[in-house]
Order: sequence, then structure tokens, then C-alpha cells
Amino acid sequence: MGNIKAVLFDLDGTILNTYEVLRASFRHATRTVLNEVIPDEVLLAKVGTPLSDQMWDFTNDQEKHDELLVVYRAYNEKIHDEMVQLYPGIKDAMLQLHNEGYRLGVVTSKFHKPAVRGLEIFGLDTLLDFVSGADDWPIHKPLPGAVLRGCELLNLQPEECVYVGDSPFDMQSGNGAGVITVGATWGFFSEEALRNEAPDYLCSHAKALPTLVRKLG
Repeated sequence: MGNIKAVLFDLDGTILNTYEVLRASFRHATRTVLNEVIPDEVLLAKVGTPLSDQMWDFTNDQEKHDELLVVYRAYNEKIHDEMVQLYPGIKDAMLQLHNEGYRLGVVTSKFHKPAVRGLEIFGLDTLLDFVSGADDWPIHKPLPGAVLRGCELLNLQPEECVYVGDSPFDMQSGNGAGVITVGATWGFFSEEALRNEAPDYLCSHAKALPTLVRKLG
């Protein structure tokens, strides 16, 4: 190991393939509360930011906003465990990094409890030094505060850490924090959307992550 001591990960779209879970949950909530059918590209446009922030794109009414959150979370909890999947190669990559001595953490805009639940299903929680969710820290993506907090939890400087994420908001947060950013093109967002945020690196498959991290020194 050289200067890089830790790899931080986004969760949904990076480790966990929850695309169908999120799409179904958004569809159910907006149809139930607003009686509207909203296109998927609109429903999922800001995945990677806190759910509460996303709901303001669908309503300006506080009561409906809060109801959307309640309905979404209840439905999401109901369907999550049966629908959630792992991205190919991600578990092996994380296990390899862990065994090579890199410290691992998750910085997500998801609430802590459901984030940990998703990791536990696939036995990934034991590889992590920490999980930081939207309810653990007040500053969220795309601002750099959440990623900086992850570095602090490991007692490391940003330049000693890599942040891997699939969304433009991940890249904005990581770049702002001063960590090395890796855009995961296997996730929810296109390579073009990630490239537009000027990540330090792009990675097309999780199996390539350990080699990339080693090359960073």
C-alpha cells in the first residue's frame, strides 16, 4: 500500500443494484399520493441525493411531501429484500481490497438502517469500517461534507481516500472533498453524465477496482 489507505463507496447504483426497487417505490408513492404517472427519467433523475430532497421535485406542498416519504419508505421496505441485487464483481472487489489492508466505508444519501440492511443481506457489512447515511450527518451530497465526514471517521486525509460512485452527485461531492473520485459506469447514470463532472477516473466493471486502487499508490 502507498498513499491510498481507504476506499469509500456510494451504495445504491454502486454496490447494490436497487434500480427496480427505487423505480417501483417512486411509482407507487407518486401514484398513491399525487395520482400522477411520472416518467421514470424524472422519478430517478436525482437518485444519489437524500430522498427528502428528491420528493420536492414532485410537489411544493409540505403535507404531500411528507406523505410521499411515508408511502415510499413503507413500500420500499416491503419489496426491498426480494428485489435488491449486487452488481457483478463488487463483492469480490471489496473483499480483495479489504484483505489487502485498505479500509472501506460507505457514504450514502440513504438512511442508515436500510443502508446497513442491504449490506447485511449480502454479507458486506463485516468488511466495512463505517456506514454513513443521510441521518448520520447533516451535510449531504452533492456537497462535500458527507465524504469529508467519511475521511474523518477513518482519521485520514482526503488525499488518502478514494470515493467510488455512480452519480454526478457522488462526483461533485468527492471532487469538492478533495478525494480521488472514480465514476462507476455500471450504475444508474451514463458514462457521459459522469464524465461531465470530471472524475479522476472512470471504471466500467467492479472487478477492475482493486487493480485501479493499487495503481494509485
